[in-house]
Amino acid sequence: MTDQISIRQATMSDIEHIVTHRHRMFEDMGNQDIRALDKMASAFRPWLIDHMRREVYLSWLACNSEGEVVAGSDVWLMDWPPGQFDVSLYRGYILNVYTHPDYRHRGIAKRLVQTCVDWCYSNDVKIVSLHASEDGHKIYENLGFTPTNEMRTWKGR
Repeated sequence: MTDQISIRQATMSDIEHIVTHRHRMFEDMGNQDIRALDKMASAFRPWLIDHMRREVYLSWLACNSEGEVVAGSDVWLMDWPPGQFDVSLYRGYILNVYTHPDYRHRGIAKRLVQTCVDWCYSNDVKIVSLHASEDGHKIYENLGFTPTNEMRTWKGR
């Protein structure tokens, strides 16, 4: 395939693309519990609509030469208290990085994530985080992401 790939910012009319990418991303990471994924998608949709309307959730989509959406990456601007090293009002959290299998290994995900990071830095969001899948580690390391000391507890696990 020699499709020309363009990147555009998503709008409210792209909600279903974003929800579908999230669903497929988790499937590709090995979650085959379709009922749980469908439940997640149903809960994510209204959350996404609310956050996009409030402009604290931004998404970029990669389209082929026919205008079909083939990949996406999102950033959630998390309200964050000022700290000693960063007094920004938000932290950027990149999520839902997904590329259709026919378009993988072309650098599309890297371009999309870099677009999210560039937007954050240009808009005074100084710290950007994400959780990487096993397949995504190399992409993110090449973009300058480094491991942190985050810890977590999880009720019911």
